[in-house]
Amino acid sequence: MTVNATDADDAINVNNGIIGYSILSEEPKGAQDMFTINAANGIISVIGTGLDRETTPNYTLIIQAADQEGFGLTNTATAIIKVTDANDNPPVFDPATYESSVNENEVGVLVARLHVTDQDLPGSPAWNAVYRIRSGDPQGDFEITTDPKTNDGLLKTAKGLDYESQNRYTLVVSVENEVPFTVGLNPATANVLVVVKDVNEAPIFIPPVKQVEVREDVPVGYQITSYTAQDPDKEKRQKITYRMGSDPAGWLEIDPENGIITAAQALDRESAHAINSTYKAIILAVDNGSPNYATGTGTLLVVLGDVNDNGPVPEPRSFDICNRQPEEQILKIIDKDLPPNTHPFKAELMHGSGSNWTASVVQPDEVKLSMKKELEPGEYSIFLKLLDAQGKDQITAVRAQVCSCEGPAKNCERRAYISGGMGVPAILGILGGILALLILLLLLLLFVRRRKVEKEPLLPPEDDMRDNVYHYDEEGGGEEDQDYDLSQLHRGLDARGAAPPLAPSPRWRPPTAPPLSCPPQHGGAHRQRSGHGGRRAAGPGAGPCAGGAGAAAGAAR
Repeated sequence: MTVNATDADDAINVNNGIIGYSILSEEPKGAQDMFTINAANGIISVIGTGLDRETTPNYTLIIQAADQEGFGLTNTATAIIKVTDANDNPPVFDPATYESSVNENEVGVLVARLHVTDQDLPGSPAWNAVYRIRSGDPQGDFEITTDPKTNDGLLKTAKGLDYESQNRYTLVVSVENEVPFTVGLNPATANVLVVVKDVNEAPIFIPPVKQVEVREDVPVGYQITSYTAQDPDKEKRQKITYRMGSDPAGWLEIDPENGIITAAQALDRESAHAINSTYKAIILAVDNGSPNYATGTGTLLVVLGDVNDNGPVPEPRSFDICNRQPEEQILKIIDKDLPPNTHPFKAELMHGSGSNWTASVVQPDEVKLSMKKELEPGEYSIFLKLLDAQGKDQITAVRAQVCSCEGPAKNCERRAYISGGMGVPAILGILGGILALLILLLLLLLFVRRRKVEKEPLLPPEDDMRDNVYHYDEEGGGEEDQDYDLSQLHRGLDARGAAPPLAPSPRWRPPTAPPLSCPPQHGGAHRQRSGHGGRRAAGPGAGPCAGGAGAAAGAAR
């Protein structure tokens, strides 16, 4: 730096204003002074060697200015000098040897973290480390970067390592700074031993995508191809079995032992599962690795060769047409097969359709239908037979709705008909009548059942059962003297079978004289009990001579 002092005295005629500079002190003190100053102009320069920021980053100088060329009046000032950093210290590995392991086939995995020390200013370009792999990685299987926070080196896998190809790597890694060294220094190096660990790898199909061609009409059981895989784990000698991973239509079958693929069902090029005549299936290969098995996948593309297995058909298959001055109907001919199994096409009318219609092919893939004569309104079926260039034919029923109109059929009223000319309204009327009749019969049955439930038999109460007992003397008559109406008893017993009705009150008659021929009768009792068989008489008074002059007294219970 340059220091400058001023003096108000005359510096032209006398030396009172001429200033001389000097360094009074330097801190910290060293074995030698590191700085000097020009006495005339105040320029401070480095005089010694060995400035070292890492040991002495700052110096403090006391500068004196004196007039009369350095021998007169004096004054002092302080100069502070900061030593800036220079890349004079290389980064050093700590430690200088590393050993690590990594699983095969893993990409981007941290293998080792390399640590360095640098005495230069942290965060400065002279401190920031730059790592390079000097040797041991000719295929570029590894990469190394710098951790910006710790300045460590991060060694990672750039590719999936293959244990079967190489299971050990010895890498030599060097480190430098972002800026070159200011002195002649050699970069520090470290040795890194990487051990690759073996894992159970999935079998690999060769090729990963296989394409085969086969006709779509091959029989079931036909051998389409053989698709096998190889196990990268050659030292393990594992067994591989095969199975279908994706078979959308279920057309294929694979032998689990040898990978031979056969047709399990009939193939169909025109199926929605075949895109652009190609059927895609995924094949799986599974090993018996321990503790876990591994599965590899392969893609099989079966290109199906066309067979003339589809006849041409018209589209659309229905149209409206007026019965007066009708328009000609143009239908598209669709054939799912590929040339030469398509056009030129031919058209014919079948099953009597030619009596009312005509058909002809007007374009390579169009057919024209025309009405021969005026038809009654209704729906007609036109049986159209189309043939392709190889003679493959297909008969299709085209529905024509004939309307009572003229010219273009813009507002055709559709009507549905069945054989015999009976329309849908008539059918609906018949069905409605049958339904109404069934409902009427059901109501009638319900009414009859209700009448039967309401009609109950005429029965007396259970507690109205009783016996009739009659007493008469020896002259009295028997049961003939008692006039009872037993029909009520029979009616009640016929209905209930057990409970007798209440007997009516007997009507009294005047006794008549018994005939003289009858012997005298002794007095007794006659008991009348109700029952199913009518009435029963007991006692000596019973019989044709029963009767007498005595009055009969009866008691009923």
